[in-house]
Amino acid sequence: MTDIVAAHSTFPAENEREAVRRIVAGDRLAFELLMRQYNRRLYRLARATLRDGTEAEDALQAAYLSAYRSIGRFRGDATLLTWLTRLVLNECYGRLRREARRQNVIPMVDANTHVDIDAMIAQDSDSPDKVLARAELRALLERKLDDLPEIFRVVFVLRSVEEMSVEETAQCLGIPEATVRSRHFRARSLLRESLAHEIDLAERDVFEFGGARCDRVVANVLARVAGEDEHGHGAPAI
Repeated sequence: MTDIVAAHSTFPAENEREAVRRIVAGDRLAFELLMRQYNRRLYRLARATLRDGTEAEDALQAAYLSAYRSIGRFRGDATLLTWLTRLVLNECYGRLRREARRQNVIPMVDANTHVDIDAMIAQDSDSPDKVLARAELRALLERKLDDLPEIFRVVFVLRSVEEMSVEETAQCLGIPEATVRSRHFRARSLLRESLAHEIDLAERDVFEFGGARCDRVVANVLARVAGEDEHGHGAPAI
């Protein structure tokens, strides 16, 4: 099966047990399909937790290896996505704890209006300017998400980016649903305040006219003036 086909092949929820059975039996294609189905959302979760793309990829790979080795113990008490999410979070938190020990510091966070990034970045044009604008907006949103405390950042990614329900998020993180709601509300508020501050700063530079643009206009005008003077069309007397 080609990568294109594999990328679009997914396991319906009712077939999860069959997918597990195939993987336990050594069916690597089944495991590939499983990874392709959940890669994007699990990477986003790891990226939000670790705030580093390379580290997130490493953590995701380690979590998948752990899943492959232990999937025979999957009993279906939770969905495969919930189970994989917990494995990814465990791997990420383990890395954060190891890094904290290396730095000999105590982690600053406890390990324990709807904003959808893709929806905010309009996909109605493929012009270079639009592509660049989308990339810049996405980079700004990612920076602001990175600035959120971890307990809010992870809940925000699961709820607003991956659009998990409150119940699913609570199961993945092992926290009460009320905590999910309060953390999600706080994350949205912090993100909104941060983005508003960026807009306030940007307003001061709207239609900036310094630097090269200023030099270019002055040079063009002076060139025109010099040309007219040469042809005897100087400035009128005052």
